[in-house]
Amino acid sequence: MSENSAFSVVELNVGGVGYTTNLETLTKVPDSVLTEIFTGQIPIPKDSKGRSFLDRDGILFRYILDYLRDGALVLPECFREKERLKKEAEKLRLPAIVQSINEQSKPRQPGVITVGYRGSFQFGKDGLADVKFRKLTRILVCGRVTLCRDVFGETLNESRDPDHGQTERYTSRFFLKHSFLEQAFEMLIEQGFKLMGSCGSGTAGSTADLKPGVDSEENRWSHYNEFVFVRE
Repeated sequence: MSENSAFSVVELNVGGVGYTTNLETLTKVPDSVLTEIFTGQIPIPKDSKGRSFLDRDGILFRYILDYLRDGALVLPECFREKERLKKEAEKLRLPAIVQSINEQSKPRQPGVITVGYRGSFQFGKDGLADVKFRKLTRILVCGRVTLCRDVFGETLNESRDPDHGQTERYTSRFFLKHSFLEQAFEMLIEQGFKLMGSCGSGTAGSTADLKPGVDSEENRWSHYNEFVFVRE
């Protein structure tokens, strides 16, 4: 293969999904099926637009292509198709991807994480009398520091909890960078946690001594809830 041909642009149709890459990327792993295809050892059909057609999962192929480009398997948070991706990698003879998925699927440490939030119910704001939705000011996270970091990753805000250098310490001062409770729950479920208990409390605060900027109705309907998640 000449240097010029190695960088030839290749148009792909993978299971109906289009990709554009170069020959060097597709042939990066010497013994893979892709290398055999794109060095002429295995014939490959063309679609109606002249693109090389691979009868594989077109959506999952994006992660395979990213691996060939960067040399690392990076999956999105809450990715739920690791086994399917693993099978695709096995079919294409890409053992490094298979190994990476196996390492990510190893048994995880047991632990407990408590998620809490303070919020208020909004009643009939902006003239919509039937509107009832919750307003979350912040989602709090309590637990072992290393465990919280492992579960929530870049969505975890540690600005109010200075690092004391202890790897196994616990904290009750972490919070999330977003206010989507369901997203937090999905991340915990993806990491093998189960909801074991919850509790909530409301307030009956007086409106007489409100802090500046605090809405009297929000103060009236404010509440605090906690959810305990356990991974055994």
